[in-house]
Amino acid sequence: MAATGLDVFDKSIQTTHIWLDELMKDEAIGPDKNLAWHVLGAGLRAIRDRLPVDLAAHFGSQLPILVRGTYYDQFRPADLPSRERSLEGFLDGIGRELAMSRPVNLRNATRAVFAIISHHVNRGQVDKVRESLPDEVRAIWPLDADAPDMQPKQRYSAA
Repeated sequence: MAATGLDVFDKSIQTTHIWLDELMKDEAIGPDKNLAWHVLGAGLRAIRDRLPVDLAAHFGSQLPILVRGTYYDQFRPADLPSRERSLEGFLDGIGRELAMSRPVNLRNATRAVFAIISHHVNRGQVDKVRESLPDEVRAIWPLDADAPDMQPKQRYSAA
């Protein structure tokens, strides 16, 4: 029997669990689904806040419904894109959101979120999002060789 009785919600829940399970394989996060959820949300919001508003909205539409909810949490379109362009500022924002969780390696956790996005979101959309990020942030986005658990056709490549 379906969890909610509505296919669209059940599919979103299932997809979200897949994303979280993949995140938990990363040693920066480990087998803590609650932490994985918070890392995913913080990472997505950090990305969102550095995109032009139209791209942020289009990227959000590519996410599973449940994940889309955390992505749009506290969304302020008038403030986009953020003027903060450094990797340190990017990671600090994620760190502030995760302050109440156990300590994590922010760079590695962020790379894990980037890998999940590359694995599950349309490559053309990933390319647009990645290219819109500041150079320092884009530099830690894993490329094919850095994401061995991903299927080659779904990973980001520099081509």
